[in-house]
Amino acid sequence: MNVDYALLTDLYQITMAQGYWDAGKVDEQACFTMYFRDYPFKGGYAVACGMAQLADLVESFRFSDDDIAYLASLDAPGGGRLFDPEFLEYLRALELSLDIAAVPEGTIVFPHEPLVRVTGPIMQCQLIETALLNMVNFQTLIATKAARVCRAAQGRPVAEFGLRRAQGLGGVWASRAAVVGGCASTSDVLAGKLFDIPVSGTHAHSWVMSFDDELTAFREYARVFPNNCILLVDSYDVEQGIKNAITVGLEMKERGERLAGIRIDSGDLSWLSKMARSMLDEAGLTDCGIVLSNDLDEYTIKSILDEGADVMSFGVGTKLASAYDQPTLGGVYKLSAVRATPDAPWTNRLKISESAAKLTTPGVLDVRRYYQADGHIAGDMVFDVNAMPDEREVIVDPLDDLRQKNLQGLRFETLLKPLAQEGRVVLDAEGRSAMAARRRAQEGLEALDESQLRILNPHTYPVGLELGLNERRRQLVAELRHIV
Repeated sequence: MNVDYALLTDLYQITMAQGYWDAGKVDEQACFTMYFRDYPFKGGYAVACGMAQLADLVESFRFSDDDIAYLASLDAPGGGRLFDPEFLEYLRALELSLDIAAVPEGTIVFPHEPLVRVTGPIMQCQLIETALLNMVNFQTLIATKAARVCRAAQGRPVAEFGLRRAQGLGGVWASRAAVVGGCASTSDVLAGKLFDIPVSGTHAHSWVMSFDDELTAFREYARVFPNNCILLVDSYDVEQGIKNAITVGLEMKERGERLAGIRIDSGDLSWLSKMARSMLDEAGLTDCGIVLSNDLDEYTIKSILDEGADVMSFGVGTKLASAYDQPTLGGVYKLSAVRATPDAPWTNRLKISESAAKLTTPGVLDVRRYYQADGHIAGDMVFDVNAMPDEREVIVDPLDDLRQKNLQGLRFETLLKPLAQEGRVVLDAEGRSAMAARRRAQEGLEALDESQLRILNPHTYPVGLELGLNERRRQLVAELRHIV
């Protein structure tokens, strides 16, 4: 998508950039880490997403002549122009030289561990902060909601069609994130074209209402789309709609065609689907499926299936594409280390807060994921890449250092992978593919314990700091608070 990513930021990022420039700090190096603090939807995991759009940001990041002209027009509240003309000329010539590492899209992730690490000139790190958070926060949220919905569907295909209720053009990326999270398709045609993801859809109530009667509407639709015929039966009366669909289905059967399904979009979906199944089977249309929609989410889908409804697939819109029950992931982007030049050693940085949950972790961070012998994941270790992890391989809960877990001897992999090096994107086609990310998410969910997959009150997955990192953080806190 053609977006002016350079200005997709908060104003204070650009005012700080001028401050770094004026203070002679443009070459000072920094490391920032993006992570989130709590599980979305009160669940037990999240599905990382948004990294493909982050790659787009890096590739297209430039301050155009129009951008510079706009910034030059801004006035300072106290009078005069806000930005120095020489600084704006610096921006005009700026090219990113950042190194970015991120978990691959579709990776199952947890609170208090890095999803993205950005290193390079501190001014550049700040200039991409807002857009990075916008992309990864939102898309991770939607992918996670999709994973929950699809798991509730117990293997039945889920189609995402929430674009009309989504928050503006963000709905296009929501459609992609929904597929990453497990949806089989989207109704969003633009997303299908841009991201090479499956699209699906049939007709709306207006199709039926445009004809003098429902039966004629169904017959015409079957005539035009004999190989993609799912009839929406609740425009007037569901029972009569099913009867009309059966009439058309039998006519199609005589022509050697097949009525693929009916869709119910209102009423008591569980009860109506059972009635529909009985009517269809009695008419001999046993291969005609039932599609349910209408403000569905993981809880209503689970309830419908628990009641024994025979459903072919689900259509989920508003509550998926808008992350209806949780509007934001709450991910943050924090400075964790600085150095004067690219060759100098890193100096740790840490933010102290009155809230223990907001205490940051210092260092150039990465994550080790440990696996049990049966393939299930056992725990994640956050560690500093510039310090050898303690050989005991114990992780310490970042919110309670008395909670620890020993992972010694277990197989592990390191999660953060290069996304950009010296400002150049290094993701290959596989790394940007929504369908590859979808497969990765499915494999990751299978590696979770059932207790961590529960919709309600899931078990907490262990994520902790490496022993040495935890000790360095403790010492730095003591120094900053002047504790002897």
